[in-house]
Parts: sequence; structure tokens; C-alpha cells
Amino acid sequence: NLVKKYCPKRSPKDEEPRFTSCIAFFNILNELNDYAGQREVVAEEMGHRVYGELMRYSHDLKTERKMHLQEGRKAQQYLDMCWKQMDNSKKKFERECREAEKAQQSYERLDNDTNATKADVEKAKQQLNLRTHMADENKNEYAAQLQNFNGEQHKHYYIVIPQIYKQLQEMDERRTIKLSECYKGFADSERKVIPIISKCLEGMILAAKSVDEHRDSQLVIDCFKSGFEPPGDFPFEDYSQNIYRTISDGTISTPKQEGMRIDSKTTVGKAKGKLWLFGKKPKPQSPPLTPTSLYTSSTPNGSQYPIFSIEPVHYCMSDIKTGKPRIPSFRSLKRGWSVKMGPALEDFSHLPPEQRRKKLQQRIDELNRELQKETDQKDALIKMKDVYEKNPQMGDPGSLQPKLTETMSNMDRLRMEIHKNEAWLSEVEGKVAARSDRRHSSDINHLVTQGRESPEGSYTDDANQEVRGPPQQHAHPSEFDDEFEDDDPLPAIGHCKAIYPFDGHNEGTLAMKEGEILYIIEEDKGDGWTRARRHNGEEGYVPTSYIDVTLEKNSKGS
Repeated sequence: NLVKKYCPKRSPKDEEPRFTSCIAFFNILNELNDYAGQREVVAEEMGHRVYGELMRYSHDLKTERKMHLQEGRKAQQYLDMCWKQMDNSKKKFERECREAEKAQQSYERLDNDTNATKADVEKAKQQLNLRTHMADENKNEYAAQLQNFNGEQHKHYYIVIPQIYKQLQEMDERRTIKLSECYKGFADSERKVIPIISKCLEGMILAAKSVDEHRDSQLVIDCFKSGFEPPGDFPFEDYSQNIYRTISDGTISTPKQEGMRIDSKTTVGKAKGKLWLFGKKPKPQSPPLTPTSLYTSSTPNGSQYPIFSIEPVHYCMSDIKTGKPRIPSFRSLKRGWSVKMGPALEDFSHLPPEQRRKKLQQRIDELNRELQKETDQKDALIKMKDVYEKNPQMGDPGSLQPKLTETMSNMDRLRMEIHKNEAWLSEVEGKVAARSDRRHSSDINHLVTQGRESPEGSYTDDANQEVRGPPQQHAHPSEFDDEFEDDDPLPAIGHCKAIYPFDGHNEGTLAMKEGEILYIIEEDKGDGWTRARRHNGEEGYVPTSYIDVTLEKNSKGS
């Protein structure tokens, strides 16, 4: 019952737990189940061999003991009957003797009486003879009854009763032997299961030793690794350019543009609040009406670099922060970055690069396995067709052609799917390699950033576009989006349904119809606007009060 209670119920589609601590716990549960099974074996053995046998034997003993006691009672009753017969004969003999004495006295009195007639004397004499004769008969009967009682009494106390006691003694000795056998059977039933129980305990110890904390940590890292790069170093802001220009008017420098300077407090505060799970989130800022906040900084040589908020890394970290580490639930890691109700894109472009690469590799492996099955089926059909052609009586070769055509079509479809997914995988791996090269180059040259980072936190592949001049202060947001339209989009953190229609005439907003389903890529920061994306990739801000938002619980902000 404990094993059934604590073993989580998973559907066949759920993955097996991958953490060594969870695997060890399930192994211990299995061993405990086997251990409990052995205890059930002991209980059954005790029930049948010990308890059941004792109950049956006790019933037999009660019947036998009752029989022996009945025999003893019968012998005692027979002895009592013999004693009563002897006692009755004794009393009758005693009474007849007294009557004979009275008759003798009456005869002597009449014989000595001179006045008595001869007839009276003769009558008294006859009465005396009669009484004397009856006394003699009762005497003989009493002697016979006395001899018979003495014999029966001797037989009762020396033969019958000892025999009954002997039978009772033998019965009790058999009962004692049976108890000894049951005690031994109890010990044997325990000793039989000791080897299996020892193996169960050894299995539990091995399961405990199999726990690998480093492997579990690596699993968490592999599951939540996003592939996004950490933020780059802050550039040096040269405030002495005006001084140098005053000293030497011939110095060529780029004029400093007002309104594009970095607010270091705001930027650092935002980066801290978004990147790490160890601090507090910043307070909501003013409502942004552009896809993201863009800052630029000028360097002493006049070049300027765009700086963006690192949203994807923030999502990765906040996912780990807000996730509930409940041991019985192993589905959160399986779902990963998926949206709870929103449909996933076919190329997994809504996932971070590393997770996208893993998903594509898993899909390619599944497609290869399906292709191998179809190939084996095709070979089997070809062999069967050859057999039918050689032996027409076994079947019609033409009947296999539709199935063979269908199998070939499935193989072509699978090859196309594999090729398409491999192309996506090569694209992802190329981007990861390019980022690694750019990061290496950045470490060597001590630059602020190598490679352009889009508002979504991704990079472009075109190295020629890595260093650009700052965009115009009043540039249209759509132009900015077009400039970075080839970069990876922000991952979806949920989905929403439009409750009311929204025209979206303002810049940076997204028009929507009533009932339309959109991806949520950035939550409301307290300004009443939520950033959303259509299925075709078009992004913008929509009023939070116009939509019904559903966020992914286990991957919030991923």
C-alpha cells in the first residue's frame, strides 16, 4: 500500500525520471515492493502451515479429549452402579437377618409358654425357618455383589482409569510435538525469505549509492541551458571630447547627440533585476510604445554601439527562480520551454538556441527511426513479392504493389522532413559557432560587443553589420525592426486571446481582431501594455485589458 501510495502515476506518454535521486527512489520503491511481497509469502506460510494447521489440530484434539473423558465418565458410572447393587443387597441381607432374629425370639417365647397351643408353636417354627432361609439367600447374594464390586473397583482403578490417563497423556504429548513443529515452521518460513530480502536490501543500498549529484546538476543545466550570451561590457564614455575640441578646434570628433546617452543607473538596475534570481525586480517604468528600449554609446574614436536589454537571459533565470521544485512532478522538465496552450512552431524558432538545437536533434533521430522502419518494411515487401513471383500459388504479386508504393511515398516524405530539419539544425549550429567566434574575438580585441544583438537578445549572422552608426533619433520603429528582422525572435512565454478588437494605429502597437490568438513574448510591466506576436512573426504592444492572458506556469518568462 505504501509503494502504491508513493509511486507517482504517469501516463505512458510521460518520460521516465532522469534524475539519479528520483531513479534511486523508484528503485527503492520496487525493492520495497518485492520486500513486501516476501512478507506476504511469510504471512501466507504462517496462515496455512502454522495457524491453519494449529486450528485443525486443535479441533481434532478437542474431539479426542472429549471422547476420552466420556470413557472415564462411563467407567465411573459403571463402578457407581456396582456399588449401589452391592449396597442394596447388603441392606436387604441386614433386614432379613433382623426379621429372622425376631422370628427366632417369637418361636422361643411361644415354645417356653405353657399356655401356648401346639399350633401356635408350629406356626412360629415355620416362620423362623422361612426367615432363616431368606436370610441365607440374601447373604449369598450380598457376598456375590460384594465380590463383583471389589473386582470392578480393582479393574476401574488399576486398568480402566490408568488407560484413560495414558491416552490423555499421549494426546497432550502429540499436541506438544505439534507445537514444536509449528514453531519450527514459523522459523523456516522466515528463513526461506531471508536470501531474497537480503537481495532487496542490497538493491536499496546500490540504489542509494547510484545517486550522482553532479549528474543531476548537469541534467538541470542541459535542460535549462538557453544558448544566449551574457551581456557585454559597458563602453567607456568619453566626456572629455568637448574639452579636447575646445583646446584643438581641428580635432575631428563625432558630435554628441542629446537624448541618446545611457542612463547608467537605469541600465544597471534593469540588468541586475532581469539577469539574476537573487535580487528584486525593478519597479515598472513608463509604458514603452516601441518594441524595445534602444540605447547607444559613443566611444572616443567616434563609433557608437547599440546596447539592448538582455531579455532572453532574464527569462531563463526567472524560469529557474519561479519554478516549483516538487519532486513528484517530473513533467516540468519534459515540457521545457513549451507554451501550455499555444501551438509550437514547426522549426522550434520560439525556443532558445540551445533548446532549439536539442529539439531538432530529437526530431531528426525520431524521423531516422521511422525511416529505418519503413526501409525494413520495404525490403520485406520486396522479398515477399519475389516469393509470390516465383510461386504464384502462394499469392498475387500485384496485391503488394499498393502497399509498396505507399511505403516508398512515406520514405520520400520522411527523407524530406529529415533534410528540412537538418537544414534548420545546421542553421542553429552555425549561429552558435558564429557567436562563439565573435565572443572569442571580443575577448582578444577588448571590444564592447562583437555582433549585433537584436531587441530580442539574438544576433545577426552578417559580420559587416556588426558596427553601425546610431540610428536616427526619430527613426520609425518599423525601420528598426526591418534592420533586425533576420534575428531570432523572443521565445513565447504564453498566449492570449483578444477579448475586444484593437486598431493599433499608434507606432509600436499591434492590431488584433476579437477572438484572435497571439503569442505573449513580454509581460505587462505595470504600464497596461503587453508585448505580443502573431503566428506570422509580426510583433507589437496590445492593451492588457483587451486580452485574456494565459502564461506557462513551469516556464514563465522562458
